[in-house]
Amino acid sequence: MALGAEWGVSWPGSHGSFGEQEGRRQKGLGKSTWGLSRAKKRLLWRFFLSAFGFLGLYCCRFIIFSLIEDSIPMGTCPTATMPLRDNFTGLLRHWARPEVPTCTSWGAPIIWDGTFNPHVARQEARRRNLTIGLTVFAVGRYLETFLEHFLVSAEQHFMVGQNVVYYVFTDRPEAVPYVALGRGRLLRVKLVQRERRWQDVSMARMPTLHEALGGQLGQEADFVFCLDVDQYFTGSFGPEVLADLVAQLHACHYRWPRWLLPYERDKRSAAALSLSEGDFYYHAAVFGGSVAELRKLTAHCATGQQLDRKRGIEALWHDESHLNKFFWLSKPTKLLSPEFCWTEEIIGRREIHHPRLLWAPKQYAWVRN
Repeated sequence: MALGAEWGVSWPGSHGSFGEQEGRRQKGLGKSTWGLSRAKKRLLWRFFLSAFGFLGLYCCRFIIFSLIEDSIPMGTCPTATMPLRDNFTGLLRHWARPEVPTCTSWGAPIIWDGTFNPHVARQEARRRNLTIGLTVFAVGRYLETFLEHFLVSAEQHFMVGQNVVYYVFTDRPEAVPYVALGRGRLLRVKLVQRERRWQDVSMARMPTLHEALGGQLGQEADFVFCLDVDQYFTGSFGPEVLADLVAQLHACHYRWPRWLLPYERDKRSAAALSLSEGDFYYHAAVFGGSVAELRKLTAHCATGQQLDRKRGIEALWHDESHLNKFFWLSKPTKLLSPEFCWTEEIIGRREIHHPRLLWAPKQYAWVRN
């Protein structure tokens, strides 16, 4: 023990000897040097520990959710519907991916890496001399933030060796970047009005696409894919995806049970689904099909959005909610696994072998301003 404390000596600048200070602490009814009682100090420490705990849970939320979702069974392909043949890939190899469902209850294939022969698909598309349309909306800051990377990666991976027509819908045609295109590939720029809210930009896609499919786009393309611009290709996205009506399993929801899927539940909305309805949750970032089937899809969604506006309501996930209602009523003829539109924010998914399209960092605070 220090000499001053042992002999009750007060050092210069101190507030008395050790004994005197201890006496004052006891007389202070448990007051700490912060002027807080011991009870309040304990509450303060509990608050800090709880805050740090919640912060840790927040930072680890994707890991925790991923571990929980990994425990949810995904099901398998009903044996009664096997084997399945695809118009572009021939016999689908369901047995190559026994750990995931490779077909639906209505007999549509779910395309995973390893279940198809890409060479057969490319040869069939060339034999038919197909032209595939790819539409993308780049409005406001989405244009300078995402469009160039999207187009450059599409030239590297989207329908390589096939005839392709890109349709870029934008409010600033003069700002569309130059991208060198391969043989048999064209880029068309279409002017659209910029909406006041980003939600309106998203919902305006359906009536705009419906009109385009009834015009030049529908005349020069055999199949059309409609994609969001805030993503980029990282692997082959070829003719194996083609079918009359193509839906994309949402990367964030493909393992969830039906009653947890984020469908529109407000019965007043034209997009509403009850708890007993729905098959999968589909992502509006990727959908496609023949011109005729996409005309039906876009007409349904545009009409539903218009009805909701008249009723003074808006579906939870806007055009995506109406898209999911359409796919419940009109079953897709082909489903794309989450490998065809994936996000690296989800980790530890062993069934994701070869992502073809990745979400770009969203930057919502910047692009939606």
